[in-house]
Amino acid sequence: MEIYGPDLGMPHTRAMGEGLFELRLKAGEGVVRVFYCTLVGRRIVMLHQFVKKSEKTPRKELDIARKRLKEVTDEKHAESV
Repeated sequence: MEIYGPDLGMPHTRAMGEGLFELRLKAGEGVVRVFYCTLVGRRIVMLHQFVKKSEKTPRKELDIARKRLKEVTDEKHAESV
């Protein structure tokens, strides 16, 4: 991501909508997902990660990431005002 940027495309990354992205990794623990967003200046903010244990992404994990995305973007907006 540092060299090629945050949008590596499938199967490495996937857009989840509204500025939220998913990094798809395989680790010793199993399949890992990291939710992230990008900010101005090519800043990448990792919001939440979890070890995936089912085929579908659990709603709870997605809700945590979306809440943190809102916090980050609200904070960034407040700084620019």
